Amino acid sequence: MVRNIVLLGGNSHPHLTESVCNILCIPPGDRILGKFSGGESRCEIKDSVRGKDVYIIQSGSGCVNDNLIDLCIMISACKTGSAKRVTAVIPLFPYSRQPDWPYNKTGAPLSKSSDAHFAKDYTFESVPATPRPGVPRTNGLGIANGAHSLAEKLSKSVIAEDAPAESSLPKRSDTLSSVGSNGRPASSLTNFTTHDYENPSSISAFQPKPGYKQWVAQAGTLIADLLTCAGADHIITMDLHDPQYQGFFDVPVDNLYGKPLLQNYIMKHIPDYKEAVVVSPDAGGAKRATAIADDLDIEFALIHKERRPIKFTEQRNASMMLVGDIADRVCILVDDLADTANTITRAAKLLKREGATRVYALLTHGIFSGDAIPRLNASAIDKIIVTNSVPQEEHRRLCPKLEVLDIAPVFAEAIRRVHHGESISRLFQHG
Repeated sequence: MVRNIVLLGGNSHPHLTESVCNILCIPPGDRILGKFSGGESRCEIKDSVRGKDVYIIQSGSGCVNDNLIDLCIMISACKTGSAKRVTAVIPLFPYSRQPDWPYNKTGAPLSKSSDAHFAKDYTFESVPATPRPGVPRTNGLGIANGAHSLAEKLSKSVIAEDAPAESSLPKRSDTLSSVGSNGRPASSLTNFTTHDYENPSSISAFQPKPGYKQWVAQAGTLIADLLTCAGADHIITMDLHDPQYQGFFDVPVDNLYGKPLLQNYIMKHIPDYKEAVVVSPDAGGAKRATAIADDLDIEFALIHKERRPIKFTEQRNASMMLVGDIADRVCILVDDLADTANTITRAAKLLKREGATRVYALLTHGIFSGDAIPRLNASAIDKIIVTNSVPQEEHRRLCPKLEVLDIAPVFAEAIRRVHHGESISRLFQHG
């Protein structure tokens, strides 16, 4: 039994909180967490947390925004109650997938210009053209490293200095009716008003040029600041979609990995796994998949999404290309997260088309939002293995292909080691 510790759970995953408490042989902390009639969150910690080590388990699933605010309020309540240390245990970290550039389904981070001239002439070719067969050579800067061009410009500047400058002052023949107060013709002066909406024709909207990058808000920095300002002293999570997300925090972040659980499942439940092939559904997960393949000493393949725009106006069509040989073999798709399950199902379809006999999908976080469950049921995937970092009871009922691995022992051991000041490096080793 672990002493001098209080373990609280939010509303996002009560089953995981109960499992962790059972493993640590401690009762869950008593708290009231609900909503007022106006929709505001209400939190009251019933147990004393003075001078104790507090761990709050709240996953970023379901009503993500409500769960996040509840977590911040619970952290603040514990700090107000003189808790010695407050650790936020977040199996699925919210807002860790949003990049810092505009993203859409076609994968184009750059905004398109409304200017027809630029849209027509803009290409991704270098200007001047790179010398190659069939392309005439350009003069470049001229002879003698641009000396000829420089002499020509100097001669033009001398001629311009000798030419008489035209006076900008009004002529004698100009009258007050034809000349404005600043010396320009009155007809060229524009009407000025202090209200822009009275003269909408004078408002010129900003039109981004081709290649202009529109920045979006970085939600990761905001979430890190919210948790830190609420009073969190430590963060424990699992399989961050972007490991660099840890750099947003000023407090320690322990990023655990679901890799040992997935490897253990492969060795125990996939027959002849030595003859199988570990496949990454995209280039971003290649490192994760190769780590498993190297540990199990099996082969690795990669599915590459290729987007090749020819002109800026043309739509970028993504094509999936398999790199590796998987014919007549079992394929094991490995990824950290599946939300709409579009990527994983398209990858399975490609593998079956290339000759795979059976396809397993091993995922750490199975969010399965929208129509993901019907898509998985109709897909070429034979079995889907996920962890219970988010509640999977309803998903398991609707999808007979789904199998769930329990992560409660991993987080319970992490909490025990952190509480006693022991190293947890063995829990988040990646390779």
